[in-house]
Amino acid sequence: MIKTLRARWRQKQRTIAFPQGEPVLPELFRGRPEIDGSRCAKGCDACAQSCPTGAIQTGESGAQIDLGRCLFCLDCESACAPGAIHFTREYRLATAKREDLTVGGDIKSLGRAFNRRVQNLFGRSLKLRQVSAGGCNACEADVNVLNTIVFDLGRFGIQFVASPRHADGLLITGPVTQNMREALENTYLAVPAPRLVIAVGGCAIAGGPFADNPEVTNGAPATVPVNLFIPGCPPHPITILDGLLRLVGQIEENGDDWKKI
Repeated sequence: MIKTLRARWRQKQRTIAFPQGEPVLPELFRGRPEIDGSRCAKGCDACAQSCPTGAIQTGESGAQIDLGRCLFCLDCESACAPGAIHFTREYRLATAKREDLTVGGDIKSLGRAFNRRVQNLFGRSLKLRQVSAGGCNACEADVNVLNTIVFDLGRFGIQFVASPRHADGLLITGPVTQNMREALENTYLAVPAPRLVIAVGGCAIAGGPFADNPEVTNGAPATVPVNLFIPGCPPHPITILDGLLRLVGQIEENGDDWKKI
């Protein structure tokens, strides 16, 4: 017992302070991109041509990036003039609306108008069944790490459960392969109503690098209704945690205030 207490004393506090304090992100972290249209050459579409998933569209109004399809690979940043596209360290990317994942040169914050009824129902206790629908295991790994002592997801009343019948909703990763489509539908129907669906990662939102392949359905929205979109390839655990806490109302919508349970 004494050895255990000494070890605990040496280790100190291992759980991060977030959301009460700003997260410590890795040096190479890639967050929300910003577009400076003044640095773009007229008629240039080098960014769109470089994008491996077709996430960038160009036109008279300038370039726009669909974060639901974006792999955060930096190919567009390298192809464009210096500073035209820049990936920031903004980790707050989750949104309740698919269309709010499109960003352009107007530098606006992502939509966070989450359903108050959802927050009232699940704000103190949220049980999720994770479904890997053909993912590469990157998003799955960043979801699983939320259960470690560093993030301690359970302290917010959010837990993963083994059966959809014990869940309040689904957390889906992967592009939803044809082999997984029926399984996903059945799992969704097994969750008692009212139920939530969270799509984590570019694959689950729009198919990722596998988009338009006949063996995938281009993400969860083609099979089940989605209440929360968390983009990334994969999204950082902090991005996922931030999205979950905003969904259930434990972080206020203005993006700054921590709401005590």
